[in-house]
Amino acid sequence: MRAQEAYRCCEEITWKEARNFAYGIRLLPKPKRQAMSALYAMARRIDDVGDGPFQCEEKLVRLKKLRSDIAELVSGRLSDPEDPVLVGLSASAVLFTIPLEVLNEIVQGCEQDAVGTEYQTIEDTKRYCRLVAGSVGRLSLGIFGTKDRPDVAAELADELGVALQLTNILRDIVEDRAMGRVYLPAEDIARFRCAPDLTGPIDALGRLVAFEVRRAEGHFVQGLKLLDMLDYRSRACVGAMAGIYRRLLVRIAASPTQVFAGRVSLTTKEKLGVAVRSLAGVRISGVRI
Repeated sequence: MRAQEAYRCCEEITWKEARNFAYGIRLLPKPKRQAMSALYAMARRIDDVGDGPFQCEEKLVRLKKLRSDIAELVSGRLSDPEDPVLVGLSASAVLFTIPLEVLNEIVQGCEQDAVGTEYQTIEDTKRYCRLVAGSVGRLSLGIFGTKDRPDVAAELADELGVALQLTNILRDIVEDRAMGRVYLPAEDIARFRCAPDLTGPIDALGRLVAFEVRRAEGHFVQGLKLLDMLDYRSRACVGAMAGIYRRLLVRIAASPTQVFAGRVSLTTKEKLGVAVRSLAGVRISGVRI
């Protein structure tokens, strides 16, 4: 499969499956946009195994196969030369310095999902967030590039990943609960006297969610310092993606118990507004983005 054909497939996957991220990715110049789409398509493939309708043993087998595919990519080979996601990633790795081995962290996070890992402390939860989201940020830096201090940029990407994933966790409490998953720390749940499986009481759950919103906001404040280390278009991309999730967090903060009534989301118009302001260079500040 030719690289351009592979990229088209990856961009279709990204726009169909990740509308929040796609708004940001579309702000990039073509080579970076294509590479980010290939990266997202691979991350999505891994995540689909973790969230798929398979038994634990089958998930672990499939995740092991993905580790093998990643090892081949890292070594410069393709386990399937007709797989558009692998072809797209391989072509991207020629153009950009992408730490492809970091994809294994996403696999590790999905392995934790498969075996039903429990999270006792906030450090446990943040470690999971870094595996499944901070890793994507660090991989993306290989495409974006940074002005200086790549070590600092990687730390800030992790912080932003924690902020984004905590927002996801709060938005998806009911959906995750239906799969038997609780990502919020058991020590926080006990502190607010909520049921361990987050089924009640509703007032206590609201206080818990409000507490975790403030924690996520702190990670946004720190992680968004990354913007100053990126070029204009990359900054716009990250600003758009982060801005959409920060808007979600603000909406949850306004009524914490709403996450137990249905999925909190932004309209297409709101997402486009965030993307346009990001491209115009509006700095994320407070809750205005």
